[in-house]
Amino acid sequence: MRINSQQSRVTHSNSMPSDALPHSPPAVKIEQVSFSYPPSGLGDEPISALDHVSFEVAPGSRLGILGPNGGGKSTLIKLILGLLQPTSGAISVFGRSPIAARDAGLIGYLPQRPGVVLQWPLSARQVIEMPLACRKKPWQKLGVDEHESISESISLLGLEGIEGRRIGSLSGGQLQRVLIARAISTRPKLLILDEPTVGVDISGQQRFAALIDTLNTRLGLTTIVVTHDMRALVAVADRVACLSRSLHFHDSPDGLTPSVLAQVFAHDIEPILGHLHIDAHAAQDCDDPSHHPGCSHDSCSGGGA
Repeated sequence: MRINSQQSRVTHSNSMPSDALPHSPPAVKIEQVSFSYPPSGLGDEPISALDHVSFEVAPGSRLGILGPNGGGKSTLIKLILGLLQPTSGAISVFGRSPIAARDAGLIGYLPQRPGVVLQWPLSARQVIEMPLACRKKPWQKLGVDEHESISESISLLGLEGIEGRRIGSLSGGQLQRVLIARAISTRPKLLILDEPTVGVDISGQQRFAALIDTLNTRLGLTTIVVTHDMRALVAVADRVACLSRSLHFHDSPDGLTPSVLAQVFAHDIEPILGHLHIDAHAAQDCDDPSHHPGCSHDSCSGGGA
């Protein structure tokens, strides 16, 4: 999957926390990475998933990766997490190898399908403690700093009062917040979320967007949200990568403007309809009266896009 080198750098000055120094390494740096899976048995050739992908993610930014199932999103996540090794190329996370960054607790991860978690005979707090407990010897207990980190995660996610409840008894929204608290319990610098709003309604997506904004602001987290839902992505990202055979970055000094979103939409539906050129603008900037007569949406009452 190739990326235009002129669009490969993900930077946005408004997204960098105050403690991020100009010489700080990128949160994620991917250089000419290719990856192929072994032959499937239907042929002798390896199955290419990524082909010479290069991009950077600046510390403190919020990247959304949009793409269809089978477009390479899961492969990219596993490479950043260090669960897979690239066939060629290099990946670094805050200047370290993905495995070293993960072992140091710099990466938090919210998986796509947490169904197995519901079967665990554990409380919500025990689930949140797991990443820290797994780093200990069997006879070692969590320290004061670690308990403080867990309590901070519980408070930040608004889980006071339910942390003692069995994980399987929680609602979908509560479970999502517990798993995010679990992901940030190691105080990571990078948080990766895989399809975090699947099955969530519009109001739930809005609450999730507010939560991601809080984590980004208060903890200085770099966030990468992977999804196939453009509505969910728009709410939580200030730049977008479209991933499906090729990788296109969309960024602007003003964030996700109507023009940028039009480019994203065109890339998203390109596999179905082919190349499209879409011109989009905010409703209040529209001076063409033919765009809005008869529109029943309240948001279009002053103009159309």
